[in-house]
Amino acid sequence: MQIPKGATIAVVDGQKLSLFRNGGEGDHPKLTALDTGPVDTDNKSGGVGHSSSSANPDDNTQDEDGFVAGVVDILNKQAVSGSLTKLVVIAAPRALGEMRKHYHAKLKDALVGEIAKDLTGQTSAEIEKALAAA
Repeated sequence: MQIPKGATIAVVDGQKLSLFRNGGEGDHPKLTALDTGPVDTDNKSGGVGHSSSSANPDDNTQDEDGFVAGVVDILNKQAVSGSLTKLVVIAAPRALGEMRKHYHAKLKDALVGEIAKDLTGQTSAEIEKALAAA
């Protein structure tokens, strides 16, 4: 995958967010970690249709959906303000599906690519390898 210089890379699962800035060119990414700040997890409506039931006996799915909705809220605000113009999302497949429900039009415009893979907890070198191989 060709990653533009200056692009933001968001690595997400249902509990963790890591943000990076790409300083490399094309298919040779060079990631620098960015501060993520707090994620508002109060948006339980992020889990539309995921109320607690026998199919979802605990609140883990709702908590994860709330976290993912909070992550997208951060990214949406940055895209709308113009501070985020190029974005690559790497997320666990379920988290990525939930994220897509909340993308603002400006965020969709900034989206360079998506990778449905759980890379949270991986080093930046391992994430760079996955980006180069995508």
